[in-house]
Amino acid sequence: MRHLSFRPALTLRGRTFKGLRGWAGKPLHPPLTDVPVGAYMIAAAFDVISVAGQHERWARDFYRAGTFVLVAGGAVSLLAALTGFWDWLRSTEAGTQARRTANAHALTMVTVTVLVLANLGTRILAYPGHSSTPVVSLVLSLVAAFLTIMGGTLGGSLAFDYGFNVETAGDSPVWHKSETDIKHSDNTS
Repeated sequence: MRHLSFRPALTLRGRTFKGLRGWAGKPLHPPLTDVPVGAYMIAAAFDVISVAGQHERWARDFYRAGTFVLVAGGAVSLLAALTGFWDWLRSTEAGTQARRTANAHALTMVTVTVLVLANLGTRILAYPGHSSTPVVSLVLSLVAAFLTIMGGTLGGSLAFDYGFNVETAGDSPVWHKSETDIKHSDNTS
């Protein structure tokens, strides 16, 4: 019995393009959020390690690595914010629980972005050659990481609890035992 099926999940054939929102069933916002989420968690971990070893030579390396990771996460978060705003604008109706949750998610993640920018500002402008992570940068990293978890939880509720931007398969043949890839397989044209 076959155990892997990649092509049906990766194909865009037959999907309607929705601009910044992505394709029907393949939104752009969720995968773009993975980079900033990972970056903000890693930066916080690097900063904790740097502070823990503040008298060691390698502490500066962790501080610098945390800075680079924040730059990467911040850059991709701009794209994630743009696609998320477009989802919010086109897919939620005022007065609904989905809109209120999307608003809370957006506010939380915009706050994270502001904290990350402030953190980068302090690192680059106030402490560019510091030998380990300064306390202010550590606090900003930890708060940003915590709020990222909160914002991600809200975003996850939108997708998994509310089905926001999710096109369900219903009782699709893909859930029945078979050796054939049903959706967009070579057997169907």
